[in-house]
Amino acid sequence: MRLLNPTPHNKLSLPVPTDDALAASAALQQLIRAEIAANAGAISFARYMELALYAPQLGYYSGGAIKLGKDGDFTTSPEMSALFGGTLAHVCADLFAQTSAHIMEFGAGSGRLAFDILTECNISGVQVDRYFIVELSGELRARQEELLKDFPQVVWLQTMPEAFSGVVLGNEVLDAMPVSLLVKTEQGWAELDVGLNEEGGFKLAESSLPASADLVAQIPDADNFAPGYMTEVHAVAIGFMHSVSQMLLAGHNASGKAGVAIWLDYGFPAHEYYLDQRIQGTLMCHYRHHAHPDPFYFPGLQDITAHVDFTAMAKAALDAGLDLLAYTSQAGFLLEAGIGEILLRIPLDDHQRYLPAANTLQKLVSPAEMGELFKVLIVGCGAQLAPQLQRHDRSHRL
Repeated sequence: MRLLNPTPHNKLSLPVPTDDALAASAALQQLIRAEIAANAGAISFARYMELALYAPQLGYYSGGAIKLGKDGDFTTSPEMSALFGGTLAHVCADLFAQTSAHIMEFGAGSGRLAFDILTECNISGVQVDRYFIVELSGELRARQEELLKDFPQVVWLQTMPEAFSGVVLGNEVLDAMPVSLLVKTEQGWAELDVGLNEEGGFKLAESSLPASADLVAQIPDADNFAPGYMTEVHAVAIGFMHSVSQMLLAGHNASGKAGVAIWLDYGFPAHEYYLDQRIQGTLMCHYRHHAHPDPFYFPGLQDITAHVDFTAMAKAALDAGLDLLAYTSQAGFLLEAGIGEILLRIPLDDHQRYLPAANTLQKLVSPAEMGELFKVLIVGCGAQLAPQLQRHDRSHRL
């Protein structure tokens, strides 16, 4: 097994965690070491990432650390502006003519997106019968329950139901799902495992077995890459897309009503994702608003993400039987969905409210900020999108 020299976290200039945070990370590291020992000295990187993010009570998303906002590790669009959720509220309201008046959100975080959507629906007189939040983290659910206590239609689920008719929302969900790391060698593609170095720390190393054909098949023109090329494959997210698609199809078959899923995230179509120049992949970590490449920095205290391969996500939905309704930039989606009109409800002479809101809108839609990097994938069954949401469709680029 060949060590691939990950960035040593002792060279990173990052804020020092608190004693309680260090203790939680130490407990998670011990759990990971025990699993490595029980599996002949190595686990897949995908399994390591799963434990680092989702191990009960200790993983990044299942533990108690503050994750979002100025005191957390990163900021999402809903945390930046109520305009984002307000715009999605109108998209959902238009779709309710074809679906049940139900919303299901994955990755609800602090609950801010749900709060803004339901608030805007109340303002606009739109009835939302149920707003389901699929949440595994007890700490996040507690935060969501406090924020959403005035909305009795909110229901929390630990697993997705077998059937659902309505609108599924996922903002920055797919990027946080565990990925497999693959590296091209002289002998072919190898999956990267996580083992232990001499000091008991974690290290990346090539598996003794070749990467599975299913993983390699996700990489376009896999044989053409030079040895040393490393990238991610999104097997977990692909499986998740299959499950959501089957849930929507079951809901459509049972009720006769449409189902739609809207995914907003940063990423690329496959032909832009797997570039010769992207030799280290897209894996990135976020800790206290610092981005860095070391996935072994205090596991459980940082987010670990990879950009989304939107071609793979669309193909998974299509293979499961859904229709591809649109693929576009976040800028094109938000502007055509009416975010500008919501901003203009603030009087122009109310500088204390209008100027900050306008500046945030600029960040959400500017090509130099989130407007181009973030994409929107919309899939569904029995549904049609409003024509304006298809004006900037880039499905041909998938």
